[in-house]
Amino acid sequence: MTRRLALALSSLLSGCGYHVGGKSDLLPKSIQTIAIPPFKNLTVRYNLADRLASAITREFIARTRYQIIDEPSQADAVLTGTILNFTAYPTIFDPATGRAAGVQIQVNLQLTLAERATSKILFTRPNYEFRERYEVSVDQTQYFEESGQALERLSRDVARTLLSSILEAF
Repeated sequence: MTRRLALALSSLLSGCGYHVGGKSDLLPKSIQTIAIPPFKNLTVRYNLADRLASAITREFIARTRYQIIDEPSQADAVLTGTILNFTAYPTIFDPATGRAAGVQIQVNLQLTLAERATSKILFTRPNYEFRERYEVSVDQTQYFEESGQALERLSRDVARTLLSSILEAF
């Protein structure tokens, strides 16, 4: 009797809809290739569009079965993006000098993944907001520009979050 109960319980649990996070794939099976062209940049921040597209490409390659290709006209789906806004503002001030000791950057993106053949929108976020903080040394002899590293961290965060959102339909 216990064996039947265990079998019944295992069959119930296997069909309950639970799955390990990051392992689902809700895109149509017809999608095999995805193009990720450089994002449009409506800001004055140099090189941000390239960083974001590169980080997203690396994340797709590392975590999915999709082949990433350069030519949008040859892809099954195309991920397009626009950087709508980039702001950087001080969050912490050194009381002795009055200089900024901490900075927060904020990036707003518009992202769309569309099936190329039908133009069907598979995923869209009209205003995706991401933030990252970094510190600024107030001692000029110890100064190290960390904004580039902060943008790299932000790009990786965008890529991870975006991919999870696309695959898991969050």
